[in-house]
Amino acid sequence: MEDAVLFNLRDERQSAWESVLNYFRKRSMWMLYYCTGCGAIELPPSMTSRYDMERFGMGPMATPRQADLLLITGYLSVKTLKRVIYSYEQMQDPKYVVGFGSCPINGGIYWDSYPVVNHLELFMPVDISIAGCMPRPQAVLDAFQKLMAEIQDGHAVGYKRYKKHYDWYRRNQDAVLARTEAVLEPWEDPFSDPALVESPWNDAPEEIKENREVRHDA
Repeated sequence: MEDAVLFNLRDERQSAWESVLNYFRKRSMWMLYYCTGCGAIELPPSMTSRYDMERFGMGPMATPRQADLLLITGYLSVKTLKRVIYSYEQMQDPKYVVGFGSCPINGGIYWDSYPVVNHLELFMPVDISIAGCMPRPQAVLDAFQKLMAEIQDGHAVGYKRYKKHYDWYRRNQDAVLARTEAVLEPWEDPFSDPALVESPWNDAPEEIKENREVRHDA
């Protein structure tokens, strides 16, 4: 019974109290600035007077323990991925992840670089992905408003999926972070074999596969 309460996911009907909590959660999102790439340059204009992100109750926070919104603002190297995971796991629930640009989705223009991590959603849940290289402030604000709607509806539950399917995420993390073989040998294009690209998803829990299909169809 306890597990059922802890891991209630997006298809659960919200209680009145949970709906009230989600209203205040969506209006008080504190962002952890983890500026991993060039998408971070779009944050200052998004917060200044023209777009004024703070009118939505959003503001910067210096430490992960006081933040509930993690912004991945560009490509991730293997070393950076480790720090991002540490930061995400220090954040308190509920917590949300927003990926800026094409790099967290598929590596962007660095997709064939050996230290760059492709497909961030294999290693940690991503609640909203913003297309573009890099996304403009209008796209950033539009994504935040969509995230607010997801929070209100009780659909932004990536942190619950991370707990429930931690073994799957951890296995993908270890495949990259715990590898000991050299990676500077002649590079093999993973996109030349569609089966190789999809292989990590073959044994993914159905719940994660379903969420991936929903996000990619949106």
